[in-house]
Amino acid sequence: MATRIDKEACREAYNLVRDDGSDICWASFKYDGSTIVPGGHGSDYAEFKSQCTDDSRLFGFVRITTGDAMSKRTKFTLITWIGESISGLQRAKISTDKTLVKDIVQNFAKEFMISDPRELEEDYLRNELKKAGGANYDAQAE
Repeated sequence: MATRIDKEACREAYNLVRDDGSDICWASFKYDGSTIVPGGHGSDYAEFKSQCTDDSRLFGFVRITTGDAMSKRTKFTLITWIGESISGLQRAKISTDKTLVKDIVQNFAKEFMISDPRELEEDYLRNELKKAGGANYDAQAE
């Protein structure tokens, strides 16, 4: 059965994270049968991480503030989480299903495919986004 996505509901969650006036910093997109639906959103990144379990596969759209002494920047990332217990068929399918999510989640600085919980650490993501972000004035102080 082909995977579908609830475009309207997922776009709503995406826009909450993109809204500068909102404190929402993440939204997740999960499977409900063969349909991708919003899995939640919030202002505490730890809540997002708690959804990334060994037996889950999901997509996350996360807002992270990066910057240095000279400027602060908001960066967005698309995370594909594949838990260790996910079958080979579901692992393969998530790559093609990601195109459905990318029809909604179009603006992000960097994309991550993660199976290791250590790579979900906010500092790790922030450092990776900082590398992708161009000028880094903190490097001059080192």
